[in-house]
Amino acid sequence: MKAILFPSDYFNINKADTNYSGEYEAVKENNSFDVFLFSYDDFIQDGKIRLNKKSEQPVSAIYRGWMMKPNVYADFYYKLQSKNIYLITKPEEYEKMHSFPNIYPELKDDTAKMIVYDNPDEIDYSEIKKHFSRFMIKDYVKSVKGTDFPKCISTDISEDTFRQLIAKFLEYRGSLYTGGICIKEFLDLKKYGDKTNEYRVFYMNNNVATVSRNSGQPVYAPEPPKNLIEKYKCLSSPFYTVDYAQLKDDSWKIIEAGDGQVSGLSDFQDTRAFYRLLNILFDENEQEDIYG
Repeated sequence: MKAILFPSDYFNINKADTNYSGEYEAVKENNSFDVFLFSYDDFIQDGKIRLNKKSEQPVSAIYRGWMMKPNVYADFYYKLQSKNIYLITKPEEYEKMHSFPNIYPELKDDTAKMIVYDNPDEIDYSEIKKHFSRFMIKDYVKSVKGTDFPKCISTDISEDTFRQLIAKFLEYRGSLYTGGICIKEFLDLKKYGDKTNEYRVFYMNNNVATVSRNSGQPVYAPEPPKNLIEKYKCLSSPFYTVDYAQLKDDSWKIIEAGDGQVSGLSDFQDTRAFYRLLNILFDENEQEDIYG
């Protein structure tokens, strides 16, 4: 058996979280997956797995929900097994794709240059100035989009100003801060009107599942080259995403990668088609042992 696991509404374990209700309805309509809901808040706060129903027999499942830090996901993964639910993505696979520095060596030919510091206090600004003229700051998972934090930083700034920016970044990320600090080369992206040309590709069991516009760009904006998309269909996870962006010079770069379970669908993505494809690809490369 195969299943999809969604977070439930905060007040009602039998209702999907509003943010995932569209996906929940698409899966129910597909009728190929069993569907489970669980209380995300109970798990995060108390470490308890509370489901809307029991699984009477072992099921192989995909989680579709909120991001978790790798150690939290590992706890989630093993506790679900006691409920007869076996996630297809193992903890080490989740961590590999969720924390960008882990997958960076496999993507470095087609992504921005990056320097990683596990400890923010040990960042060598002189080293950064040797390698970059402009850069952006992220942790292992995210930047701080939607704030006044600068997207592009020039190495013309002083070291004191740089240290202040690091402190501000850590403040903004707060409890969501994951891993360490990534200093990434800033890339000039091509725009169509005021929109960049970014695509999110979901991969499932060494297959390209979906390729979708991910930045509100017009439909006539070109897709990433097929050979580039195909190049990264065999990374070390059964279900993951890679984001591609077109640069001003019309070349393409990878700008993000992530675990497919916690990567959002694009705004204009056909949710029903997405789950039809997952259903087809789910069985392409079944886990050797569901009881792993």
